[in-house]
Parts: sequence; C-alpha cells; structure tokens
Amino acid sequence: METLNLIRPSRNLRLRDALVPLVAAIAIAYFAYHAMHGRYGFINWLALQDRVETLHGELKEVRGERERLERRVALLRPESLDPDLLDERARATLGYADPNEIIILDRSGRKR
Repeated sequence: METLNLIRPSRNLRLRDALVPLVAAIAIAYFAYHAMHGRYGFINWLALQDRVETLHGELKEVRGERERLERRVALLRPESLDPDLLDERARATLGYADPNEIIILDRSGRKR
C-alpha cells in the first residue's frame, strides 16, 4: 500500500503544478486582448491609418487652394500688378460699375 502513495500525486501538488501555466495563460490573454483592443492596439492603429489617409487628402486640397490664392495675391503686388484683376477686385469690393456696362442681377441667391 505504501507504493501506491508514492505513485499517486497529492492534490496539493497538482494544484501547484497547474498554477504557473494558469497565471501565464491569463497574462498572455490579458496582453493579447490589449494588443488588439487597447488604446494603442491594432484596431485603433487601423482607425488611425484611415484618419491619416483622410487628413492627407484634406492637406492636399488645402495646399492646392493656398497655391491658387498665392498666385492671385502675386498678381496684386505692385511689382506685378495685373490691371484686369485689380479692376475686378475693386468693382466687386466697392460695388462700382462703368457707365457703359450692362448689369444683370441674379436674384436666385446662388453664389458663383
């Protein structure tokens, strides 16, 4: 009968042997969850990549608009003054018209 006790592990020994793998599995599950769903996880990283692409598109549009405006401003500088553009801006800003011009009013309210 004594040989049976030596072969069969006690209940306390089985629990102690299973404790380390159990804690390791819980730690791995914790880190795996946060690697996917955490603040800096994979899912948020994908969302940030989409946001970066969107913002790059907006940046490209804004840069194009800025370049267009810079070209118009350059035409209004004294060293490269464009008389037609100056006349257009003065008339639009001040509301002036030449006596020989025909003015057509657009009452639809749409901007052009």
